[in-house]
Amino acid sequence: MTDKMITTEHLTKQFGNLKAIDSISIEIKKGEIFGFLGPNGAGKTTTINILTGQMKATDGIAKILGIDVNKHPVKVRENIGIVPEQENPPSFLTPVEYLEFISKIRHLKENKKDIDFWFDFLEFNEHKNTLCKDLSRGTKQKLMIAQAFIHNPQLVFIDEPLINLDPMIQKKIKTYIINYAKKGNSIFISTHVLEIAQELCDKICIINRGKIIACDSLKNLTKESKGNLETAFISLVEKNK
Repeated sequence: MTDKMITTEHLTKQFGNLKAIDSISIEIKKGEIFGFLGPNGAGKTTTINILTGQMKATDGIAKILGIDVNKHPVKVRENIGIVPEQENPPSFLTPVEYLEFISKIRHLKENKKDIDFWFDFLEFNEHKNTLCKDLSRGTKQKLMIAQAFIHNPQLVFIDEPLINLDPMIQKKIKTYIINYAKKGNSIFISTHVLEIAQELCDKICIINRGKIIACDSLKNLTKESKGNLETAFISLVEKNK
């Protein structure tokens, strides 16, 4: 298995005359927590949809865990975890039924212990038998985090990881993500909350109007702003309007 978890070369997506992403090239290595940042409409969601095999690129190459995502999107999704921005567990299932379903389609055997871990860890045992349609947004987000990590994937995509969660659960998840990466796994985080990116990410990539305007280690990217990611982000976006 390659140590390059994600590689893109001149990745492009065009909708009519609009280039939603314009020839972007990025690389994410084993064990990295990668922050993907940008203003609204910058191309973040389109990029994630392509990298997770939910949308085909117009041009360029994207390899996930060494797999060509345009040619083998299902194989890619079999080997990664995804936490979407919008929580969307099936309304007609309970959380425990949903995690049992995920375990079956991922061919996980005797997975009750792992399922129970997530209910305990994210503190929503009392909702394990509630229909998903009746869950709060925060509880739905806990469930989507659990389904993304339950098969211990080498690579997890997380879109706005903590937005609906209380501070105690946020702290737990941040610690879990850091420790998960230390085991050699990689995390791709897209967020508008720059404090989260500064706290968690080793490497930061900023996209604006479909183009990558900066991509470097957090340390190098914030060198001129005295370690402040918010200042660096605003300055770079303003220069690349």
